Amino acid sequence: QEEEKGNGGFAKGDVFVSGAFSIGSEKTGDDKSNGFEIEPKVGYFVTENIAIGGKLGYASYKAEDDLGDTDDMSALTVGAFGRYYMTPASQFSLFGQLGFDYSTIDDKLADVQENEFGLNLGLGLSYFVSNNWSIEATWAGLGYTSNDNGGSGAEKTNTFGLGADLRAISFGVNYKF
Repeated sequence: QEEEKGNGGFAKGDVFVSGAFSIGSEKTGDDKSNGFEIEPKVGYFVTENIAIGGKLGYASYKAEDDLGDTDDMSALTVGAFGRYYMTPASQFSLFGQLGFDYSTIDDKLADVQENEFGLNLGLGLSYFVSNNWSIEATWAGLGYTSNDNGGSGAEKTNTFGLGADLRAISFGVNYKF
């Protein structure tokens, strides 16, 4: 039998993995900082057009100035998302995504632990370069976050935004199995 070749696309029961990873450092004179973030994401197609999924992320940031003062922050994020795909079985597909995130941010310098909730609505495109690999571009257009700023009488910060900046498009790679 000849092996079937195709250009990918999604179908009911497919699973995809993606995520984010970054690492960086900066030094200016005696001031230095470094940090990293890792955030794997997995999605599952419950129907041909609808995928649900989750993510788990961790970030760490450390900075030291020329006086020896140190800022040390870390964050843990848990999120869930739902996507609706138009033309999911084709090589090129447009999708809408609704996501919810919860983060705890531990700021050791200020000795506070913040809790943050976020809700976002965005658009994305998937383009399959092979049967299993796709390139993805996402744009988080509408978002809301609420941060308790450490609680204990601190005022909450609520942020609402409509992102019309098309320079803020994120690119990524998905693997489908």
